Amino acid sequence: MTVNPKVKISPLPGVKNFVAPEYMSVGASGMDLRAVNAERICLAPGQRSLIPCGFSMELPPGFEAQVRPRSGLAIRNGITCLNTPGTIDQDYRGEIKVILVNLGEEPFEINAGDRIAQMVIGPVVQAQVEVVADLSTTTRGAGGFGSTGRG
Repeated sequence: MTVNPKVKISPLPGVKNFVAPEYMSVGASGMDLRAVNAERICLAPGQRSLIPCGFSMELPPGFEAQVRPRSGLAIRNGITCLNTPGTIDQDYRGEIKVILVNLGEEPFEINAGDRIAQMVIGPVVQAQVEVVADLSTTTRGAGGFGSTGRG
């Protein structure tokens, strides 16, 4: 598996002012994704929209990309991503788009060039599924949803 995988980015024809995804600091795990919408999008409180990023990409075998919210947009404006993290499979070659929702109290404008989400590249393991009649027992058993206590 490649330590620093090469991700090929292909801007879509006709996209103006395209900016490739980029890490905004030396230690950043996620690359910022930018909107390329031709016209301003205004998200009313409670509204969601599919925002185009203007590119397709090729990930190396054994990797995926995950689209995640930007913390600043979430805390300041209540803007987050639905279907988070959004998985982009290695074999997908369509346009990268982000589902944004406004959970805030005020309308929020999205303009071309705005940083709207972040994309993290990571390794993928495909498990081998084995159907069995019984599973091993554990102390926890079937307890879930807070069964191990508070905190």
